[in-house]
Amino acid sequence: MTGEVRTSHRRAGLIAFLAVMGPGVIAGLSDDDPAGITTYSVLGAKYGYQMIWTLIVSTIALVLFQDLGARIGVVTRQGLIGLIRQKYGARAGALSATTLMLANLGTMAAEFAGIAAAGELFGLTKYVSVPLAAIVVTLLVTRGNFGKIERVFFALSAVFICYVLAAFLAHPDWGSALHGSFVPSMPLTGDATFMATATLGTTLAPWGLTFIQSYAVDKRLTRDDLRHLRMDVWVGSILTAVIGFFVIVTCAATLHRQGISINDASDAARALKPLAGDLAQALFAVGLIGAALLAASILPLSTAYAMSDLTGRPAALDDSPREAPLFYGTFTAVTIIAAAMILLPGVPLVTVLVASQVLNAVLLLPLMIYMYGISADRRLMGDYRSSRGMRAWYIAFIVIVSGAILAMFWFSMHSVA
Repeated sequence: MTGEVRTSHRRAGLIAFLAVMGPGVIAGLSDDDPAGITTYSVLGAKYGYQMIWTLIVSTIALVLFQDLGARIGVVTRQGLIGLIRQKYGARAGALSATTLMLANLGTMAAEFAGIAAAGELFGLTKYVSVPLAAIVVTLLVTRGNFGKIERVFFALSAVFICYVLAAFLAHPDWGSALHGSFVPSMPLTGDATFMATATLGTTLAPWGLTFIQSYAVDKRLTRDDLRHLRMDVWVGSILTAVIGFFVIVTCAATLHRQGISINDASDAARALKPLAGDLAQALFAVGLIGAALLAASILPLSTAYAMSDLTGRPAALDDSPREAPLFYGTFTAVTIIAAAMILLPGVPLVTVLVASQVLNAVLLLPLMIYMYGISADRRLMGDYRSSRGMRAWYIAFIVIVSGAILAMFWFSMHSVA
């Protein structure tokens, strides 16, 4: 009888977890977008297994701050930009929202660039693949309801298994990969510092932090769901790290070993063909398309949630476009502008993408500081305000991010001088 009760409790716990699951897994895996896959690919191609540890550090930060964002959303029932406006003033809220929107436009362009590049590997021109992707994600969000949209997000997430399979086809040195994961080492150069900072920034993306908080609110999770929501965040963050790990390992085992340099993830897919076979190239390309479609759905949502919070008109995916015109208008505008940036001739795409990543780095630090302040505010968080020990962890990673950004800018200025 005791065994039957235990089994019944486990089944009930699993059902409760599956009901809550979503914000952590979707927000985490959407960080493995084309910009993220590119960062991990370049890291593996340039430095082999040596700097995998930067992904581990980034994952710990991702767990801490996405858990914090989800908890803040459930407790306050507000999105991050709205809370920043409430606690730190309208100017701070407007500046955060504006910076987020500009950075998201550039990053959204990177998602469509990833779709265009991966489509070309299968002989599909960008003038077909990019508009088609833009139409698909727009119809998904504007015509669906929350439950249907979330199921599509989960389906898109499944495509990341392609990167795991590609890694095994590359026959990596697993011992060196584990050593690089847990023994910190890196060249003291500007490029290595930039790659370490980029790994941190692409894993702990500002738009992911704003999205998970608003999405937890939109899913109507309650304080009773917090235990399972924390599990969801852990699962999503670990899956994000696992995918990043296999991408780095694939490129370390093939491109780094052969001394091949790349500029983006599509270069990595092309270079894999003679080294690991047609299947490895195809898996890498399919993974890139799935990652881009997932992120291309999440990024405009992050922006739409932020603009709605800023104006004091929060909206939800179950609202119709007529009920939430600003929300859906923002989503559609970001999608169309980003797609146009890829299709219009003469647009300095590389400049746009680099500028967006700089904005992400600049925005990440104040967002982390704002979240720290909100978590310690008893008026907003009540009994759920962060403990002294957790605040010490938040401060530690704020210092790490600050140090990485300062080191990156110092090396950049030093190299120019």
